[in-house]
Amino acid sequence: MSTEENKRLVRRFYQEIDQGNLEAMDELVAEDYLDHSPPPFPGCAPGREGLKRGFRLFWEATPGTHEIEDQIAEGDKVVTRLTARGVHEGNLPGIPATGRPVTMTATVIHRIENGMLAEKWSDKDLLGFLQQLGVIPVPGEGSG
Repeated sequence: MSTEENKRLVRRFYQEIDQGNLEAMDELVAEDYLDHSPPPFPGCAPGREGLKRGFRLFWEATPGTHEIEDQIAEGDKVVTRLTARGVHEGNLPGIPATGRPVTMTATVIHRIENGMLAEKWSDKDLLGFLQQLGVIPVPGEGSG
């Protein structure tokens, strides 16, 4: 696949997630998908099925969208800088629903093999995400 086709594959991946269409993962993601930075929640096992469980968990708890800010591709890899936005409407493991809007930035590298997403590395702003949910205090807030 060309680098442009690889970029289109990654864009479609996020579009399908935003629509809650996890069934599309069967045609976009390799069965033995390797996530080097999986979500820190139980049930997010390796492989495509683990990925689907992780996204289902997030989709039900924080439905929202992914906005691709930048995308660079070379060879079999695509780097995407994105902003995810949603509302914490449902429970996450250990975090009851808050109703708060949440925003998280991330830089993600996908490796494509045989026209499917095969591997992923990501750097997400988990600290900011947990602060927005009130799990971790924001320095300086609440002190008087």
